[in-house]
Amino acid sequence: MGELGYREGVDFKFEFVFAANVESFAEGYRTLISRGVDIVLATGPEVALQAAVANAGSRPIVMVAIDYDPIARGYIDSLARPTRNITGVFFEQIELTIKRLQLFREAFPEVRQATFLWDAISVDQWRAAEQVSERLGLQLTGVELRNPPYRYESALDTSPSTYRRGLIVATSPFLFRDRAVIAQTALRRRALSLFVFREWVEAGGLMSYGPNLKTMYRRAADITDRIARGTKPEDLPIEQPKIFELVINRKTALEVGIVLPNALLVRAAELIG
Repeated sequence: MGELGYREGVDFKFEFVFAANVESFAEGYRTLISRGVDIVLATGPEVALQAAVANAGSRPIVMVAIDYDPIARGYIDSLARPTRNITGVFFEQIELTIKRLQLFREAFPEVRQATFLWDAISVDQWRAAEQVSERLGLQLTGVELRNPPYRYESALDTSPSTYRRGLIVATSPFLFRDRAVIAQTALRRRALSLFVFREWVEAGGLMSYGPNLKTMYRRAADITDRIARGTKPEDLPIEQPKIFELVINRKTALEVGIVLPNALLVRAAELIG
């Protein structure tokens, strides 16, 4: 918002409530509404939008839908003409989960078994991966993480030993928050790791494939600005990321003992390390 000319505390105030777990979202949004906010942001999981809709009344809602499909879940009728008071940015996470599995097979053709980490918020990502993995020649074992803060070492120990060389991690607010812990855990175990966003790779993960998260939030800020200037949410089409980036950490590749195919390296948007 600062890049758009707003000055926090002068002509703009950002209210924020921390959600420690899934159950905290409803109370968090009630708290935000009690503070008299004019525009409500619902970012990340469906539970955020669900709580925003339940508490915002007629206030405009700007969503950044990352872990669910707002059309399939009935929050909006179409991308071109949002309904009610909801607009924002929608990342088709489920479709990209399949693409990531294809990249994993391309990068590590010798790996036929892998562990998939997921939690309650990212269950749709796990189901999508589970449905297509056999067709792609990859056997997956899913490890569900429960009751944050998650214990990643002990969770990975529950995976069969033959599945621990490959590690695919879903995304959720809690998994993203712990990205450095997850990336370093994967590195210690010399796992061939694949993530959703580049921030995991910057923290030491091996590879990621997805949209640029900062760009998505900048677009949400632009939409918020337009609403603040008088545009109605229903007049602002839902936006979707158009660019997806493959990011690879070369230093991590060396440490886990893998030589990535040149065909994959040349497709990378960025090579770190």
